[in-house]
Amino acid sequence: MPRNLPDLKLLLADIRRCDLCAADLPLGPRPVVRASASATLLIVGQAPGTRVHETGVPWNDRSGDQLRAWLALDKDVFYDESRVAIMPMGFCYPGVQARGGDKPPRPECAPAWHDLLLPQMLDVELVLLVGMYAQRRYLGKDRKRTLTDTVAAWRDYAPRHIPLPHPSWRNTGWRKKNPWFEADVLPMLRDRVSKLV
Repeated sequence: MPRNLPDLKLLLADIRRCDLCAADLPLGPRPVVRASASATLLIVGQAPGTRVHETGVPWNDRSGDQLRAWLALDKDVFYDESRVAIMPMGFCYPGVQARGGDKPPRPECAPAWHDLLLPQMLDVELVLLVGMYAQRRYLGKDRKRTLTDTVAAWRDYAPRHIPLPHPSWRNTGWRKKNPWFEADVLPMLRDRVSKLV
């Protein structure tokens, strides 16, 4: 697919008008995605939460604050889509599960749009796979038995992919049980990101 911005702009406009799973979205469709042909870092997350749905700004919540801290990026760089692309597994807020927490990303979204977007971002050198849904799609059978094992085996997927846990406050306990993540993974991650963006 040729690298030209008008095609990417048209594709992003199509995505932002998508209503493929509107009937299953409690707040209606509001696809949230950021991409450019020049981005060198791609963040593949889960799906927007309610605050992101309200604002239309990805990672515009406490999880985003934590992710930016992990990456040592300020908001100006993080939201500079000429450098950082953000493509969640589900572009719209999926709703809340009965037991709390958000529902999984809608299954229609990634198959419909990811394979069209990725060829438009040929400068991407590092893909952060944030959470098990992104890891399942992009690591496939190479993914380990658990998210913890997958993140611990990050060297197996580098230099192209780095698997990360979700930066939600719900995973604070995970981070406390796995101090190697902050000691070993984050310094490497910050170094890679600083050289790219």
